[in-house]
Amino acid sequence: MSHLLLVPFYEHPADRPEAWSALVDAAPSLYGVVVNPASGAGEARDPAFAAAADRLRAAGVRLLGYADTDYGRRPHADVVTDLLRHRDWYGTDGAFLDQVSTAPGALAHYRRVAVAARSAGAVTLVLNHGAHPDPGYAEFADLLVTFEGPWDTYRTLELPVAPHYCHLVYAAPPGVRPVTAV
Repeated sequence: MSHLLLVPFYEHPADRPEAWSALVDAAPSLYGVVVNPASGAGEARDPAFAAAADRLRAAGVRLLGYADTDYGRRPHADVVTDLLRHRDWYGTDGAFLDQVSTAPGALAHYRRVAVAARSAGAVTLVLNHGAHPDPGYAEFADLLVTFEGPWDTYRTLELPVAPHYCHLVYAAPPGVRPVTAV
């Protein structure tokens, strides 16, 4: 089992250039980095994000464009617009869909979004449910985020483990290594 890290890193490169450099240095241990300039791609290309994305891509890092789905309430066209802008402006080769429903009733909506993401060039598709979703979501996503929260909560839970499950853990102490694969 692989223990690579998926990093949703939403800091602006001009504010924390040393942190972006650390991501480049950590490239061999990364599953990917989520690019999120403005809670999505934003209204215009950000040259600092584009340069940071170029550095990560040159280091072999998979780049995922962030799009908020608002648990299925955000219009399909708006989500797709974010993904296309990420691809065109930052060269992303994957998509990170945030605030994804866990319910079986939303499967058709997310299947449609997944088809659009793949058509837009998303080789990798990550769905961030933050909780354990209906099993049907695994049919069209590469990774399902089944936990999102602080280390203090995470370390006390017994979560299901599967090759396509991912846990996003905040505030982990220095030196802690992932127990499960992304």
